[in-house]
Amino acid sequence: MHQETNPITILVDADACPVKDEVYRVADRFKAEVRIVSNSPFRIPDNPRVKRVVVDDGFDAADDWIAENANGRSVVITADILLAERCLKAGAQVLAHNGKPFDAASIGGAIATRAIMEDLRAGMDGAVGSGAGGPPPFSKADRSRFLQELDRVMVGLSRQ
Repeated sequence: MHQETNPITILVDADACPVKDEVYRVADRFKAEVRIVSNSPFRIPDNPRVKRVVVDDGFDAADDWIAENANGRSVVITADILLAERCLKAGAQVLAHNGKPFDAASIGGAIATRAIMEDLRAGMDGAVGSGAGGPPPFSKADRSRFLQELDRVMVGLSRQ
């Protein structure tokens, strides 16, 4: 079986990831490898398929590690649009923490929107510019959508 010789690996951009427990559960069902990539150590389950990867504090060090290890048998979990683009180019499936998939069709628009929002925030003065915006609070619906989408992606990869 293809999966035995080349298992699916879930690469988690872990520093701000609210769905690590969900990743562990889904990965266990599919016998997938998990890499929790971060700048600081996180507690991980006692499971031989789950490994912690702590990178140095260099800017984008975790992103670089994930992008370098992403491939066609990977699922990358990140909210970072630029990292998502790098991983898509490497052939990986990419999901945001809320279950929204990044793909070739959506990544260009997401990058453009990110640039526009960055410009808007840079142009604002004082507390409004520095503290306004950001994503809405993470909800139960986001968690549920993430689980459904990760399961869908894993089923697709396990059939390859």
